[in-house]
Amino acid sequence: MPSPTTPRRQPRTRVPLVAAALGVLLAAGAAPAQAAPTTVAQAAPTQAAADIAQRPFMGWTSWTMQSSKYPGLNPDGDYSYLTEANVLKQTDALATRLKPYGYEYVNIDAGWWRDNAWVPRFDQYARQTPDPVRFPRGMQAVAEHIHGKGLKAGIYLPVGLEKEAYANGTAPIFNAPGCTTANIVYPDLRTTNGWDSAYKLNFDNPCAQKYIDSQAQLFADWGYDFLKLDGVGPGSFKSGDNYDNVADVAAWQRAIATAGRPIHLELSWSLDINHAADWKRYSNGWRIDTDVECYCNTLVSWENSVDDRFDDAPAWSRKAGPGGWNDLDSLNVGNGEMDGLTRAERQSYATLWAISKSPLYTGDDITRLDDYGLSLLTNREVIAIDQNGGAPARPVTPAGDQQVWGAKNPDGSYTVALFNLGDAPASVTAHWASFGFTGNASVRDVWNRRDLGTQRNAITAALPAHGSRLFTVRPGTALTSTSYEAEASVNTLTGTASVGGCDACSGGQKVGNLYVGGTVRFNEVTVRKDGIYTVAVSYVSGDARSVQVSSNSGNGSYLKFPSTGDWGTVETVSVQLALKAGANTITFDSGTWYSPDIDRIAVPQTL
Repeated sequence: MPSPTTPRRQPRTRVPLVAAALGVLLAAGAAPAQAAPTTVAQAAPTQAAADIAQRPFMGWTSWTMQSSKYPGLNPDGDYSYLTEANVLKQTDALATRLKPYGYEYVNIDAGWWRDNAWVPRFDQYARQTPDPVRFPRGMQAVAEHIHGKGLKAGIYLPVGLEKEAYANGTAPIFNAPGCTTANIVYPDLRTTNGWDSAYKLNFDNPCAQKYIDSQAQLFADWGYDFLKLDGVGPGSFKSGDNYDNVADVAAWQRAIATAGRPIHLELSWSLDINHAADWKRYSNGWRIDTDVECYCNTLVSWENSVDDRFDDAPAWSRKAGPGGWNDLDSLNVGNGEMDGLTRAERQSYATLWAISKSPLYTGDDITRLDDYGLSLLTNREVIAIDQNGGAPARPVTPAGDQQVWGAKNPDGSYTVALFNLGDAPASVTAHWASFGFTGNASVRDVWNRRDLGTQRNAITAALPAHGSRLFTVRPGTALTSTSYEAEASVNTLTGTASVGGCDACSGGQKVGNLYVGGTVRFNEVTVRKDGIYTVAVSYVSGDARSVQVSSNSGNGSYLKFPSTGDWGTVETVSVQLALKAGANTITFDSGTWYSPDIDRIAVPQTL
C-alpha cells in the first residue's frame, strides 16, 4: 500500500490497515441462538481501574518515528522502525532520562502484528498475533522488559474485526463454544473504522462481546496496561451507522473490567464531540484531532496540524477531567532538526499541550534528545500545570494571530499563556481583567523558572513568530464589573436577531439568530471615565464564529470567537473597547455570515 499522502490535515491517523480486496463472504453454519440486543452499560470499575487517568498519562509512542520519512528511521521500508529492538532501546532511554519526571508508558502502535509488507498475522481465534520478525520474542516478553524498568506497556488495535481475520467466517472465538467469526459481524459484512479495513461487530449477538473479551484477556495475560483503539467513530473522518463504534468502546470497557488487569483505554482519532459524554463514560482519553505527524522528512511540521490545535482544542476544553482527558496527540519537541520546528514552535507546541491537560507522550528518539528538547520535556513546573487535575485552559481573547489562554488552578492561581501564531514577531498582552481580577499580581515565568515580581493590571511580552510565554499568576483584587444582559428590553435588535431561551445563560435567555446583518446593540452601558476597557463577552457557539464588535460610532473589529463545544455551553472572551464617561453603546453585528449567540457583557467599573 502506498505511504500516506501529506496534505495539510492528514485524512487518516494510521497507515491504512488493508489487504487484498475481499469478496462478500457469507457466514457458514448456523449461528448460536440470538440474545436480546445488548444495552450499552458501564461496567462497575475496580478501585485500580478507577485510579486510571486521574491525571493525563505521560510516556512514549512508536508511531511518530514509524511514520516519518526522516533519513535512516525506516531503512527496511515504510513503518519498518517498529521492532522489538527499537522499542526496548526507547524503553531503556525513557527509564533513564524521562521516568524521573513522570513519563511511564511505552506505547507500541500499529503494525506489531504485520510484517514489513503489511501482511497481518492472527492466531486460531482471529486475534492479532505478533510478527516474528518485528517481535521475535513475542509481546509478553516486551511487556516484561518494560515492566522491569518500572514502566507500563501499551499496545494498539483498530476497531472492528479486521477483514483478514474473518477467515470465511469459520474461525472460532476463544472461550465461546459455538461462536465463530461469522457470528460476530453482520451477514452483509458491512465495514467500519476510519479506513473501512474491518467488518463491523454486531453486538446483538453475544458472540461479539466474547470476541472483545478474548482480545482484552490476551492483552491482560501478556501484561499490557494500555490499549489504543484506533479508527473509532463517529469520528476518524467517518459518520453514519456503520461507523458508530460507541458499542465497541463500551464492549471494550466491559471486557477490560473482567480481564483481571487494569488497562487504560485511549480512543483515536478526531472523535465526534457530540459523543463526548460517551467517550468520557467508556474510556480514559480521546484524540480530538487528526495526526500531528507530517508524514514527511521530519517528524512534524508547524503547518501540518500543530497549529490546527489552537482552533480545535477550545471546543473540548470543558469535556476533560480526572478519569478521561482530551488527547492532542504526540509531543515531538525533543529532537531538534528531526522535529522540523523552530525553537519558538517547539516551546509553543509544548505549552499548548500542557495547558490543555493533554497526555504528554513524545514520539521523539529519546536516545537523541538535544539539550533544548530535554529542557522542554523535563520542566517540572510545566509538567505540574499539565498534571494538576484542574480544567484545561481555553482562549480568553478572540482567536486571532495573537491569543491569550488561561485557566484557574486548584490552588487559586492562574495559568496564563501568550501565543503569537502570526508569521512575524508581535507583542501580546494579557489583561488581568480577562481573568476576573485587577491591580497588582505576582507573576512566575514558568519556562524560565524565575519570578518576575509584581505586575500591575497586565503583562506584555514581545514574541517571535509562532512564539509563546507561559506564566503562573497569583491574583490581586477581585474585579468589580457591571453586567448587561443581551435580552434586556433597553437594547436594540435588528434584522434576524431574536431573544431565545438558554438554560446555561445568566438570565435564562440570550440573543441568537445573528446572521446576515442581524445585530444586537447594548444601550446605556455606563462608565465613569474615558478609557480602554476590557469587556467580557459571554456567548454560545457550537462552532467558531466571527462577529463585528464596536463601541459607540466606531468601526469596530471583526473577531472570531472560539467554539464553546455545543449550543448549550456558555464561555467568555474579553475584548478591548474604547468607552467614554457616561452612556455608551456596544454593538455585535453578524455582517454577511453567521455569528455567535450573545448572553451578556460585563464592563469593569474602573480601568
